[in-house]
Amino acid sequence: MTIFNTKSILREKRWVWIDTDKGISILLVGFGHCLVLMQNHGLAMSSYPMINYISVFLYGFRMPLFFIISGIFIAGGLKRKGLGGYTTYRADTVLYPLLVWGFIEISLQLLTSRYSNNTVTPMYYVDLLIDARKTGHFWYLNSLFFIAVIYAFFKAYLRIKAWQQLMLGIILYAVAAYIRIYNINAGSLTDICEFYLFFAIGDVISNLALSEKNFNRFASFKIFFPLLVVFLILQHRFADYNLHGGADGINYVEHKMPFFFLLEALVGCTISMNFSFLLQKYNKLRFLRVIGFHSLYIYCMQIIVMTVARVVLVNILKITFVPVLIAGIWSSGILIPMIFYNFCMKHKMWWLFTYKRPKEQISETAAPAVIPSAA
Repeated sequence: MTIFNTKSILREKRWVWIDTDKGISILLVGFGHCLVLMQNHGLAMSSYPMINYISVFLYGFRMPLFFIISGIFIAGGLKRKGLGGYTTYRADTVLYPLLVWGFIEISLQLLTSRYSNNTVTPMYYVDLLIDARKTGHFWYLNSLFFIAVIYAFFKAYLRIKAWQQLMLGIILYAVAAYIRIYNINAGSLTDICEFYLFFAIGDVISNLALSEKNFNRFASFKIFFPLLVVFLILQHRFADYNLHGGADGINYVEHKMPFFFLLEALVGCTISMNFSFLLQKYNKLRFLRVIGFHSLYIYCMQIIVMTVARVVLVNILKITFVPVLIAGIWSSGILIPMIFYNFCMKHKMWWLFTYKRPKEQISETAAPAVIPSAA
């Protein structure tokens, strides 16, 4: 096993464009996390307004995309595993890492609170389940687990069809919009309501997205270039609103203009998926597939690793040049979690990521049939 397990991942039958898309998304997430962790540490961030603009410009669609991708696989997951098996799988691959890495990160924050002046309290352990936004990035794992389980119950037990789930998602999104606009504290319920719609969209489009017959249609520049024009226009307006968002900051559009956020997110997700189809077709940037395979593990460890990287680079090595710091912190937050995950798998430390031995699992994004060729 190499430090990234590259050969094994690239040989495995997986949905290439999906791993590629996840790779793109986790890189964008990491870039955003990197800039947040560099704030308020005496660095000349304001001297590089273009870097901040790029971060805000690319914000908005990256997390909805992860929910759409998960929704794409729910029908196949329920068919293979049944409701009980699917719920267990989600608890193993999403809830368990949330609890383990949430516990580790919060414990480290509590131990270092006298040096970092953070406001973390022991209540954050409970918030991982009831108000995960307070804990930072773990809100995503919380929402993904509960949405997947609720959606699976409605789909498998109550026999609610995909289009009906989509209608429910629209209603829940409207509820989340009301909560956001009027600043109501509903804990993790807000994110569950907001992102249920994206999960449902994934389920609705799953047959189209996973059909080999549609591969060449989706891997087309005839789609890409018109989408790119719309994407650039929308993201420019989106960034402009968020850069002047006041107390809501880069979340202004999501919180106060939720239906514009929905449009921006769907266009962003569509062009990201189209671009990933094109990369598969022309067999380019293959390492994105390796990054995408590790996206969940990167996400779990990223804040811890980036924080350590920032301390080493700024406090110990005394580096203050912002572009160099971004390169070092960002790359550390992507590569080190990948290396650590494969180290753990090699040395039987799988229990840091799953309560089942890896050989007992079936990857959600493993392709059940022949993947379209890149030709």
